[in-house]
Amino acid sequence: MSDLTRTVTVDRERLVAYAAASGDQNPIHQDADVARRVGLPDVIAHGMWTMGAALEVVTDYVGGDPARILSCQTRFTGMVVVPEGETVEVLVTGVVKKVDEAAGTQTVELSATCAGEKVLGRCQAVVRLPGTQA
Repeated sequence: MSDLTRTVTVDRERLVAYAAASGDQNPIHQDADVARRVGLPDVIAHGMWTMGAALEVVTDYVGGDPARILSCQTRFTGMVVVPEGETVEVLVTGVVKKVDEAAGTQTVELSATCAGEKVLGRCQAVVRLPGTQA
């Protein structure tokens, strides 16, 4: 099992790559003028990118096997603002909150912050521990 803390970085290039991979071409994630016209401070990271970054910590925790993540949930509580030419850091931390020995699972509660602001709330994943069967 690995540490449940990581700083994940994001920049505009990563957002463009994520948009291409996910099919989410909403311009608020790539065009500052559009983002500002709709009231945002600048381009923002995709919420699903942010959740994926948090789940990468969990994937590493269970030995690198994403199939061991049985469920996940979150609320998007803030924005990851990504100004042009900057790399932004998202701090992800996790804590095991519940262990179900009989089922071979753990519930991991996650926190994700950017610039000191919470960007994911009520974020948790249920994972199957290595060495256990479904």
